[in-house]
Amino acid sequence: MKNIHLLILIVTVAFISCNDDFLDTPPQTQIVKENYFTSEEHLQLYLNGLHSLPGYGMFLSDQGTDDIATTGAVEIKNIMIGTPTAENIGGGWSWSYLRDINFFLENFDKAEVNEDAKKHYEGVARYYRAQFYFSKVKRFSDVPWYGKTLSTSDEDLYKPRDPRALVVDSIISDIQFASNHIKEDVALGNIHKWAAVMLQARIALYEGTFRKYHPELSLEGTANRFLQIARDAAKELMDSGEFSLHNTGNPETDYMDMFQSEVLADNPEAILVNVYDTEKDKFSGSYTVFGDYEQSPSKSLMNSYLMADGTRFTDQSGADTMTFVEEFQDRDPRMSQTFVYPGWVWAGDTNPYVTEFNRNFTGYHQLKGYNNSTEGAGVDVAVYRYAEALLVYAEAKAELGELSQGDLDSSINLLRARAGLPDLNIVAANGDVDPVMAARFPNVSGTNQGVIYEIRRERRVEYAAEGFRFDDMMRWAAGKEFEILPIGMYIPGLGKYDMTGDGIEDIAIIASGEDIPSPKEQNSLGEDLIYYKAGPFGDSGASIYLSNGTSGNMVTENAVRTFVEPKYYYRPIPQQQVDLNPNLTQIMGW
Repeated sequence: MKNIHLLILIVTVAFISCNDDFLDTPPQTQIVKENYFTSEEHLQLYLNGLHSLPGYGMFLSDQGTDDIATTGAVEIKNIMIGTPTAENIGGGWSWSYLRDINFFLENFDKAEVNEDAKKHYEGVARYYRAQFYFSKVKRFSDVPWYGKTLSTSDEDLYKPRDPRALVVDSIISDIQFASNHIKEDVALGNIHKWAAVMLQARIALYEGTFRKYHPELSLEGTANRFLQIARDAAKELMDSGEFSLHNTGNPETDYMDMFQSEVLADNPEAILVNVYDTEKDKFSGSYTVFGDYEQSPSKSLMNSYLMADGTRFTDQSGADTMTFVEEFQDRDPRMSQTFVYPGWVWAGDTNPYVTEFNRNFTGYHQLKGYNNSTEGAGVDVAVYRYAEALLVYAEAKAELGELSQGDLDSSINLLRARAGLPDLNIVAANGDVDPVMAARFPNVSGTNQGVIYEIRRERRVEYAAEGFRFDDMMRWAAGKEFEILPIGMYIPGLGKYDMTGDGIEDIAIIASGEDIPSPKEQNSLGEDLIYYKAGPFGDSGASIYLSNGTSGNMVTENAVRTFVEPKYYYRPIPQQQVDLNPNLTQIMGW
C-alpha cells in the first residue's frame, strides 16, 4: 500500500525540479483529491511519504566551522576563500516538499476520522512545514510564504519575498499548533508532541538570539518575544516528566552511550529516535566519521573542554604547548568520549591505537558517531536529546536577564553532574569572565556576560560534532571567527613521542628532507616506530604540516579566509530564479 501511495505522490503531487519548480507542476486530478483522502490510513500513508529524519550525517555536518577542519569543498569555506555570487552559489531553493505538505493540508479534512485525529495529522503536516521554512529562513532570511498549493496561472508564482517577521510568525503559528495537537503516543520514530515542543524551542531560541545579535535586521526589539517562547517550550518539556538525562552514575561512559547504542528506544534522554533498521540492512555510515577521511577536530574545540575540577584549560600554565598525552589529562570526561584519547583501543585489537597523522589534518580523530564494534552494527540516532532542552532553557533565561542559580541547577548543572564536573555558579561565572570567550564574542555584554559564555561553552562541548556549531555561530553573529584557520595538535619539535600514554615512544618525527631509516628504529616493546616527515604547509616532502616547519601546531590549510558581515550570514537566491521572477530581489549586498 505504501508503494502505491508513493506512486500517487509522484504522479499527482510531486514538484518537478528544473529551472522553475512552480511552472512545471503536473496537474492534480480530482480522482486523488476526492478518492484518496478518505481514511485515517490514507492520511498516515501520505505523511509517511513526507517523513524524514537526520541520520549519521549529523556527525559530519560541522565541517568548515571553527570546530572541525575539513579537506572537503563545504559551502562556508568556499565562500570565504572564493568570489561568491548568486551565479555560483546554488541550492536551497527547492519548493517541492512544501507543495506536498500544502497539498495534504488542503485535502486531509475529507477523511472520515474524529476531530482529535484530524488535528493530530494536521499538526504533523504543520510540523513539517515549520521545519521546512525554518531551514529557508536560516539560509535566505526573507522568503515567499506559501500557505497553499499553486496552479500554473496563480499570480503568487511571481510574488516577491515576504518579510522575515511575517514568515517566522507563520512558522511559530504552525509549530505551536503542532505542539498543541500532535499525539504523544505514536509509533517509534514518528513525530510526536514532545518532538514538536523541542523543535519549537529550537526555532524560537535561534530566532530570538539571531534578532538580538543582528542589528542589520532592525528586529532587536522583538527578540525577547522569541526568547520567551523558547524558554516556555523548554520548560514545558522539562516539567513533563517524560524525559531525563541518561545518567547511570558513570561519567566515563554515560555520555558516549548516547552515540554508540544500537537501541535508544528506552533511553530517557532520546526525545525522537531515528531507528537503525537491521532488517533492511540500512547503512549506518558510522565508519566515515572515524579517521582522516575528510574532517578532523580543531585545537580550538579541544581547548574549550574544562579541566575535571571545573577550571578552564586555557588558564593552565603551558596550555598552548601541551602534547597530545598531556592535554587529555584531568579533563572533562566528555572530551575522551568524543575524540580518540591516549590509550583508546580499537575494537578487536589488544594494543592501544596509535593516532594516525596525515597532511591537511589536525591530528585529532572524532569518536562521536562511530560505533567501535567488531560486528559493524548500526546505531540509533537521537534526533532530539533532552540535553538540548536544558541548554535552550538556560540560554534563553540568561539572554532575557532572568537566569537564577536555581535555573542553572535544573539545567546546565545536570549536564555537568553527568560528566562529574562541579556545578556552574552564576556569581562566580559573572565575576570571572573568560578572556578567551570575551575575545571571541565581544558583542555579549551586561551582568550575565560571564554566564552566557559558560552556557555557550557547555553547548559547544555537549553538542560537539552533532551539527549545531554553524547555526550557533551564525545566530550569535560570530562569523568572523571562521576566518581563523583551524590548527591542530602541538608538536614541540623533531623527535620521538608517546601517543598512547604508557610512557613508551610510538612515533618518530623527522625533517621532511631526511630519509626514514631502514630498518626502522624500534621502541622498548620491540615494535617499529611510526615515522612522519615534518615541514611547513605545502612542503611536498612532508607527511605532516607544522606551523613552524619542524615544530608547532599541525596546520590544515593556508588560504586567506574573509567573512563579510553581514552579507555572509545569508545566501543569495540562485540567479536563475531571480531571472525567472524579477520580483525576487537580493538582500544584504548579494
